[in-house]
Amino acid sequence: MKDWLIFATVKLVKTTKVAESAEKRRYDDACGTAHALELIGDRWALLVVRELMFGGRRFNELRTGLPGISANVLTQRLEALEASGIVQRRKAPPPVSAQLYELSDWGYEAEAAIQALGRWAARSPAHDPALPLSAASLMLSLRTMFSAEKLGAARATIGFEMRGETFVARLGDGALAVSREEASNPDLLLAGDAVVLAGILYAGVPIADALSSGALRIEGSRAVAHWFTTLFPLPEKANAG
Repeated sequence: MKDWLIFATVKLVKTTKVAESAEKRRYDDACGTAHALELIGDRWALLVVRELMFGGRRFNELRTGLPGISANVLTQRLEALEASGIVQRRKAPPPVSAQLYELSDWGYEAEAAIQALGRWAARSPAHDPALPLSAASLMLSLRTMFSAEKLGAARATIGFEMRGETFVARLGDGALAVSREEASNPDLLLAGDAVVLAGILYAGVPIADALSSGALRIEGSRAVAHWFTTLFPLPEKANAG
């Protein structure tokens, strides 16, 4: 009985804190943009959503993708996102005994907004594509910056290995699909840190330099690798004046 009362009290305190936090950030504005900020406007909240765009993740996996966030803040953001219906929890399938956080169907709809913000912010003269980023962030950037015009009628399957995280990009029919999975006989495999791959894709780092330094490993045609890097042009910078 005593243990149950302690659990109930802790649960009530957590629920109250989430409700109070949501109340503090209310704008009392009927605009949908204002309500969006109430939902995901807290620091780190939108980046937590970003990290979940390729499927459920465990708490420690989320912290790995967001190295600047504290455990306490991540817990608060997950609780608030869950209370809003954006994130949901479930138990991982056996043999893993862990809790997974994943987006709800409605939560996944935020990708279009994240992509639009990403394209807009990439035009900022202050944007630095060479800064660190997570594997999920890099993969989402591919879906954001992909140029169907540059792809044309070409088709390819590209695998990625980034510090134990694996993804596959499938290009064809003027579209790009990216999923979190291990590549099976891809046309090209790129292995290296996300920041290294981002430097090649967006900051003009030569593939040859990354290979010679050991920061990048390629399995497949180097010509295909060079071609792949041309499919994600950054938008022109905005006129600061």
